Amino acid sequence: MFRPYAMLGRFCLLAAIGLQAGCLTINLPGPLGPVKETELSGKGEGKVLLLELSGVISSQDKEGIIPQPNMLATFKEELTRAAKDDKIKAVVVRINSPGGTVTASDILYHELREFKTKKKVPVIASMMDVAASGGYYLAMAADSILVHPSTVTGSIGVIMLTVNARGLLEKVGVEASAITSGPRKDMGSPFRVMTAEERGIFQGVIDSFYQRFLAVVQEGRPNLSADQIKKLADGRIYSGDQAKAAGLIDEIGYLDDAIEMAKKKAGLTEARVVTYGRPGEYQNNIYSRVFGASPSIAGLVNFDLLSMVRGGTPQFMYLWMP
Repeated sequence: MFRPYAMLGRFCLLAAIGLQAGCLTINLPGPLGPVKETELSGKGEGKVLLLELSGVISSQDKEGIIPQPNMLATFKEELTRAAKDDKIKAVVVRINSPGGTVTASDILYHELREFKTKKKVPVIASMMDVAASGGYYLAMAADSILVHPSTVTGSIGVIMLTVNARGLLEKVGVEASAITSGPRKDMGSPFRVMTAEERGIFQGVIDSFYQRFLAVVQEGRPNLSADQIKKLADGRIYSGDQAKAAGLIDEIGYLDDAIEMAKKKAGLTEARVVTYGRPGEYQNNIYSRVFGASPSIAGLVNFDLLSMVRGGTPQFMYLWMP
């Protein structure tokens, strides 16, 4: 079992011993600065910008010794910088995410569409290990979607995450009560069983979010009819081959192929591939950061589920959660 506090305790103990012996130097990271451009490959005047979106999509800030800007803030900062660079002729968004919260997914989609409308450059979505649910939702803002041969995508739909701690509280002899202004004010409470009427209310909200998801897919995949999309959008996942056969994506290929597609759509025979990062990040090639943030369920447990359990508030998610 992973015990972060035990590991932190050991680190502090070792640090204290090192300081006592006078043999330990600790270089603390400096304050965060704005994103900087790094050139990865290629030549020429024009640039193809490679942006990354990895991990569970959320508006929560990243915790650490020095807090990191959240995913939405970073993506907005990168798009704002790119909009001011006249040499950027195309953008490739590398997606490696099982999705996330409904609102955060929709904001990323909105920001990318706004950027594409104003900048008027081709945008290619390149899917890596997983680009499901909210990850697929974001891809609908791109002009073309290219998936890795082993990508998992799809999972079009909405899930509401909640917990019921009533049985646990009874075992430890604790009872929770709420004084409310109305009978539905505490609906979704983790301290009591949800009624059939309350479940119906939540289902109505989920259905509304689901219809929005369908509308976004309809706009992003005009080759598919509304009936076809509804049939495909039952929450299931698809392999790259299956997604292409269903019309959910455009091509199967690698990240290099996505960059070449972007160059071709921008009318470039050669271009410099660039990316953005914070000072101190090591970025040597197009794959330098893609495996740094895990879209796995382990990452989800450490992030969204813990915050949900602490707060006890139901979470509406565009998320693939097997």
